[in-house]
Amino acid sequence: MFGELENKVVLITGSSTGIGAAAARAFGKVGAHVVVHYARSADKAEAVAEAIRGDGAKATVVSGDMGVPGGSQRVVADAIAKAGGLHVLINNAGHMVERRPFTDYSDAAFDTVVNLNARSAAAASAAAVPQFKANGGGNIIHVTSIAARNGGSGGAGFYAATKGFVSTMTHGMARELAPLNIRVNAVSPGVILTPFHEMYSTEPQLAAALATIPMNRLGQADDCAGTFLYLACDAMSGYVTGQVIEVNGGQLMP
Repeated sequence: MFGELENKVVLITGSSTGIGAAAARAFGKVGAHVVVHYARSADKAEAVAEAIRGDGAKATVVSGDMGVPGGSQRVVADAIAKAGGLHVLINNAGHMVERRPFTDYSDAAFDTVVNLNARSAAAASAAAVPQFKANGGGNIIHVTSIAARNGGSGGAGFYAATKGFVSTMTHGMARELAPLNIRVNAVSPGVILTPFHEMYSTEPQLAAALATIPMNRLGQADDCAGTFLYLACDAMSGYVTGQVIEVNGGQLMP
């Protein structure tokens, strides 16, 4: 079903843990050459790469801080150099950084969350386009969030706003790059049990979220993996671009 992805180079930013790691393992299982990116979790990134190699696929590890100017471009360039090309870019790197009310605004805090969640995806995508043009096409998949639609929970407004940027950018980028045979879509996870929520969500907050989910369970990182495979595979989604696909157990049905 996903045979066309065999030996395709797939860069997944922020793929040492959580949703990114689950996606990396899923692409490895269908034979893709996965580039695992990390900023600080070297051991975890190497463990993901080893799991991919254990499934008989290729894995390359790259590092870099995508929250600093030029960081995203360096990560993409390093991935292309080490893996010998690039066919799919998944912009998964991002973080809430902290829970901060809008009334506690500071330029430094704003810049940090915008650079990591919004600018990094825009910069990485622009850096990948020349390689995609040389290939005759490519796929960009952004990772946004249910918070882009509902504004996020308390103190998550700045994070939610950056994800709103990513969702809107998905539409505009898809229109602009369609003539180059580059498809651009996004995956929008709901409440997925990852280190993100271990850090930023309390048990009462998770329980409150669970009460709003028709499927009556919180998500797991693997619940998102199939959507990434679908969007990366031209045989499956070749006429799909500019879409934000919600993966949230029915919590939000736009």
